[in-house]
Amino acid sequence: MPKYLLLTLLIALGATKQVQAQFGFSHEIGAIAGPVAFQSDYGERRDYNTNAGNTGYGIGLIHYLNFSYRADCNCYNPETYFNDHFKLRNELSFNKTMLRHYGEWVDGDRKKLFNRQLRAMRGSTSVTNIGMQLEYFPLSIRDFTASVGAFAPYVSLGGQFSFYDPSARSTLGRLNQPATTPVKYYNATENGTGTVWSVVWSVGTRYKISPSSDLLADFRWQYYFSDWVDGLNPNPNIYTENKANDWLVWFNVGYIYYIQ
Repeated sequence: MPKYLLLTLLIALGATKQVQAQFGFSHEIGAIAGPVAFQSDYGERRDYNTNAGNTGYGIGLIHYLNFSYRADCNCYNPETYFNDHFKLRNELSFNKTMLRHYGEWVDGDRKKLFNRQLRAMRGSTSVTNIGMQLEYFPLSIRDFTASVGAFAPYVSLGGQFSFYDPSARSTLGRLNQPATTPVKYYNATENGTGTVWSVVWSVGTRYKISPSSDLLADFRWQYYFSDWVDGLNPNPNIYTENKANDWLVWFNVGYIYYIQ
């Protein structure tokens, strides 16, 4: 994970500490982890083996601004709909996925050159994300905070800035050679790092295990505004089945601690 991203997070936490001092917001910190399913140019769309095979893991550090509670006076802010139903979530996360081709064209004629080339391709991508989401809780945040054993479902929407590092190779030899590379992916691979923006949408719930800590379960959809995140990008004008940008789904669980 790039060191300057961690530095950015520390600066952001310092800035939010100043916000707390001025406006009286409280903070929550936590960690999340879980499996990632990466949807890319590897494999076949809507194929079970592709969805099950191109999976990896994700981990992250999260920080919340809690608008309903004032840590400086150990009291609640004056109640408004916003501070009783919204929280701002800052996040630094990392995910890594190993990628292969699956589906009809891989499982077909095993003597055909195109099929053998597909089976020999290997890929991976590592993505570091930093960003924020606004979470909406339909039920009262105050009521949840005061009730051990309660659930607090939520939905969220936000954006992230990502650093990606893909790798594409073949067990047959160097890519972009007629003997190793399917014509569809000829000169359509990239092993260099890059940056990209993404939009993030989540649905999840918290479960209160103590007055100062929660468990979290979250299902996320993240759409990248680039088709190079996986290191593959066949010509979308010719291969229209690959016209979508890369995206992922991430189911994560986590622990959150309230800083008093």
